[in-house]
Amino acid sequence: MTGVRRRPLFAGLAGAAAAPSLAAAQGNELRFGALYPFSGSLALLGDESFRGLEVAVEERNAAGGVLGRQVRLAKGDAVDQTQAIAEARRLIGTDRVTAIFGTYASPLAFAATQVAELQGAPYFEMGAISDPITERGFRYIFRTCPRASDFGAATVGGMVDALAPALAVEPTSLRIGILHEDALYGQTVAAFQEAHLRARGLNLVEKIAYAARAVDLSSAVQRLRGASADVVLHTGYQNDIVLFFRGMQDAGWKPRIVIGSGAGYSLTDTAHAVGPAFEGVMNVDFTQFAVNEQFAPGAAAFVEAYKRRYGTEPRSGHSLANYFGARVCLDAVRRAGGTDKDRIRNAMMASDVAEGTTPTGWGVRFDEKGQNTRARPVLLQWQGGRQVTVFPLQAAVATLRPQLGA
Repeated sequence: MTGVRRRPLFAGLAGAAAAPSLAAAQGNELRFGALYPFSGSLALLGDESFRGLEVAVEERNAAGGVLGRQVRLAKGDAVDQTQAIAEARRLIGTDRVTAIFGTYASPLAFAATQVAELQGAPYFEMGAISDPITERGFRYIFRTCPRASDFGAATVGGMVDALAPALAVEPTSLRIGILHEDALYGQTVAAFQEAHLRARGLNLVEKIAYAARAVDLSSAVQRLRGASADVVLHTGYQNDIVLFFRGMQDAGWKPRIVIGSGAGYSLTDTAHAVGPAFEGVMNVDFTQFAVNEQFAPGAAAFVEAYKRRYGTEPRSGHSLANYFGARVCLDAVRRAGGTDKDRIRNAMMASDVAEGTTPTGWGVRFDEKGQNTRARPVLLQWQGGRQVTVFPLQAAVATLRPQLGA
C-alpha cells in the first residue's frame, strides 16, 4: 500500500496535479459540496472554515486541478440540523457533487453525514469534533481534525502538566468546574473532560449544562461561585462565551482561570466583544497562527496566502484546519484516479503523512472509522490581544501566564 508520505503533501503542487493546459482542454469541472453555516449564529466560524477550503481549492486549481479538471465548490447553507439535511440532499441529488466538505458544527455534521452515507457520497469533515460523528459504522465519512476525546485529554493534561506548575500548586488542589452547552458538541467534550478528571483523581466540584440558545448564564455563574471553582472548563459558542463573561462581571467574581474548548474561544471577534477580561483566557483548540514553525511548517505561509485572498488576518485557526483537511482530501481524490466512492475510500485509507510536516502540525492516518489518528489539539492563551501557543513545549511560542484578566 503506497502512502502519501513518499511525496510531501504540502511541499507544492506543481508535480501533484495535471498540467493547466490539460485541465483547460477538458473543459469540465469536478464539483464538491461546501456545507457550512453561512448564516445564523454560527455563520462567522462557518465562513472562516469555508475560507480555508476555498484557499486550498484555488491553490489546487492554479496548479491544474484534480483529475485534469478544475474544482468547483457548490455551497450549501446549514443554519440548523433540518437545513443541513436538506442542503446535503440537494448537493448530492441536484448538484451531483462528488463529495461534501464541511461543516464546523457537530450537530450539523452529525445530521448531514447520515444523508451522505445513505446516498453513498463521501463526506470530508474538517471541523466538527464530536466523537459520535465517526462512530456509527459509516464507510464514507472521514474526519481530518481532532475529536472531542482528544480535546478532553488535552485540557486535563494541560492543567496537570502546564497550568498547575505555573500556579505553583498540586493539580489535586484545584477546584474544577465544567460548564457546557447541552447540544452534541458541549455534551461530548464535557463528558470526556469529566472522564479524564476522574481518571486522574482531580477535584470536580461542579458540572453545569445550559440550553444551547440560552440568553442568560447568571445562575450558572452563581453556582460556580458557590462551589469556589478555581478553574472553569467552558465548552460553548461565541454568544455563550459573551454571556458567561458578562455574568461574571455582573457578579463581581471570576475563577483563577477559564479554559475554553475551541469554537468561539478562538475568535478574535470574541476577544474584542469581551474586552480586557479575556486576557489570560486559555483555550484548547486546533493549531492557531502563533505557533512554533518547526512544529507546524507552513502555518505562516498560509497566513500570507489568506491575507492575499481576503485582505485581512485570519479570524481563527478553523481556516487553517480546513485548508489542511481540504489538501488531504483533494490529494486522495487525485490518487484515487477517479470519483468512485470506494476508490476514494481506499485512497483516503492509504494516506500516511508524518506529524510535524504540515501547517497544522498534524499528520494523516485514518482508522477504520474514518478518523484521522494523527491530529491533536494544542493549549493556547490570549496574551496581549492575540492567541499564542503555550503547550506542548515543542509547539509553544510563549510562556503560560497564570492570571485571568488584564
